Amino acid sequence: MKATIRFGAVCFSIAAVAMAGPPPENTIATGKGPLVIRPVEHATFVMQWNSKTIAVDPVGDAARFEAHGQADLVLVTDTHGDHLSIDTVDALAGSATMIVGPAAVAEKFPEADRGRLTVLANGETVKWGDALIEAVPMYNLTPERQGFHAKGRGNGYVLTLGGTRIYIAGDTEDIPEMRALKDIDAAFVCMNLPYTMDVESAADAVLEFKPKVVFPYHYRGKGGMSDVEKFRSLVAENSETDVRLLEWY
Repeated sequence: MKATIRFGAVCFSIAAVAMAGPPPENTIATGKGPLVIRPVEHATFVMQWNSKTIAVDPVGDAARFEAHGQADLVLVTDTHGDHLSIDTVDALAGSATMIVGPAAVAEKFPEADRGRLTVLANGETVKWGDALIEAVPMYNLTPERQGFHAKGRGNGYVLTLGGTRIYIAGDTEDIPEMRALKDIDAAFVCMNLPYTMDVESAADAVLEFKPKVVFPYHYRGKGGMSDVEKFRSLVAENSETDVRLLEWY
């Protein structure tokens, strides 16, 4: 019997997906096997690597994650509702799950549950088995947007998985710390006004830190969807970075 899972308005068979395997654009090579990226929606996605499941900013109905199983690692970038749902984290996390977030996220959990979290400030690192998790800054630069994401409140992340470095921007503008990143193999970069940055700023930052692969994500804003095709063309015309457009919405 085939089980059917609904993601938004799209239904698909788990059996069919298992037979077909992930499409190549969803896969990044590492020294310990492929890293498979499975978008859920907006800022929320799942990565599967080395028989482990990583949930990034899990929000919404836990049924959307059933096909991926229990999370071994949960990363939370910020306190906003499109990044943090305590109920969703509770549904995905077991007793052995590592939950990582900044102090502002930990404070949103009931006091009795805060001990479950590994709290990282910008610049701090923690080991997760053979992997390394580094918290990096994410914040707004322009005066009219600084109220959305203050410096030091949230975390972006750089994960080193089997020697491969993955950057998750979280909610940020094209900050100096992003532009200074080195040796990034794959990057998830946001672009939505007025909350983060426009596609031109995102592209300009990518051209500076030169990831091998970039996934535009978190690109729904007040005015609708950002023009990710324009982002791809701006990057592709000026670098060898592989821009991959996945189905986030």
